[in-house]
Amino acid sequence: MKLSLQDSDKAALLDQLGVANIKFQQTYPGDRPDRQPVHTVYGGANLFKADTCVRMGEIALNNLLTYAPNFVELARALQFKNHEQLPTLEADVAALTAKLDALSPEDRKQEPAWLAYSVYNKIVAKLKREAVEDFRVDFEDGFGNRPDAEEDETAVRAAKEVAKGMQQGTLSPFIGIRIKPFTEDLKQRGVRTLDIFLTTLLAETGGKLPDNFVVMLPKVTIPEQMTTMVRLFELLEKANGLAPGTLKMETMVEATQIIMDEEGRNPLMRIIRASEGRCIAAHFGTYDYTASCGITAKYQTMAHPVCDFAHHMTKVALGGTGIFLSDGATNVMPIGPHRGENLTFAQLRENRESVHNAWRQAYHHTTHSLINGFYQGWDLNPAQLPMRYAATYNFFLSSYDDAVFRLKTFVERAAISTLTGDIFDDAATGQGLLNFFLKALNCGAITEEEILATGLTLEEVQTRSFYRILQGRRAKAA
Repeated sequence: MKLSLQDSDKAALLDQLGVANIKFQQTYPGDRPDRQPVHTVYGGANLFKADTCVRMGEIALNNLLTYAPNFVELARALQFKNHEQLPTLEADVAALTAKLDALSPEDRKQEPAWLAYSVYNKIVAKLKREAVEDFRVDFEDGFGNRPDAEEDETAVRAAKEVAKGMQQGTLSPFIGIRIKPFTEDLKQRGVRTLDIFLTTLLAETGGKLPDNFVVMLPKVTIPEQMTTMVRLFELLEKANGLAPGTLKMETMVEATQIIMDEEGRNPLMRIIRASEGRCIAAHFGTYDYTASCGITAKYQTMAHPVCDFAHHMTKVALGGTGIFLSDGATNVMPIGPHRGENLTFAQLRENRESVHNAWRQAYHHTTHSLINGFYQGWDLNPAQLPMRYAATYNFFLSSYDDAVFRLKTFVERAAISTLTGDIFDDAATGQGLLNFFLKALNCGAITEEEILATGLTLEEVQTRSFYRILQGRRAKAA
């Protein structure tokens, strides 16, 4: 076979291209396989206790059982698929529930009521087991501007409660604090609270942080605010005997200037780079962002078009970087207007209608976020937790069959590539497909066994890395 190019010429060109390719891959490594919580609950630092997350789960479960005592009630309130076919009489609901209880998981999937039944029971199990996945002890909007002495005392008290929760095992799997922003007016207060909280916490725990601890820096608009946080982390780590790089942070997208700067550029990547690898997530602040767009309070909702614009700009800027993205919160609480034990029938009905309306709004907001690739959001009240999981479980379960087909096909392509000795360079795409199942598994939507339908083994799934799966298959083939 005759060729025009010399090997030495080709090598020089491709080596030069390789340098650029590797640099790109380092900047955009793809989605992280690490567990991402499906939500973050924000609560005022003044109210935080060691058992706050446990109590929130109890309140959330009670709210669900009060306003949806069975899966049919929830399906009808949220208009799940096939909800029109569900019975209305209590005896018929009980009979259907008993029938579904007795079926095997495979046989149950053939029933029209399977999805509604499964979502409801998974919600109940989740609220009993791990109602809160991520909690942020809030010294910003959830706490407000208070006298310095009061915030100092609260920082000490909250740190001691976190330490107590670590000892008792009552903290959420992910936890952190949100300090005040590094604006010119509040930077001193933000630094002082961070110092007091971390110094107290580490003194109480003998130098240990909770698992998955993170510091949220809100209202970031310029890279210098992130750089300042990094330098502070370095000082705090040195002063408290922490290994360099231990402290991690998050930023917030809640001002138009973080979407587009004065030169008409999206500054998000520069802001993330300024964290020097310490920033792991970017959260959207729905109400501050809509306010910065001049939207009046009445129309400041997650469904406003300006939010979708900001979401897509954030995705475009940070897609493939491994930075977790989180949507904001629904500000309508599913709490009935009437309180007390001796309510009239009309008051009970009004409570139920009010709660169901709020449920639908939160459910649709979360579903919209999931469809747009935001797998995490904010919750502000324990009564919102059932709808977080209702939307999440419905999303994953209703998409399961299509996702199985896509990943199974992809795995088969990878297997062919492996056996023929070719280099399979779509590991990032495979990781994205695998992450759907990892996210579903982490939140309790599916089990490990249900991932096996993709053609992966349990051992392969547990690596959480499509690249490592390919490496393992190549090794076996060799």
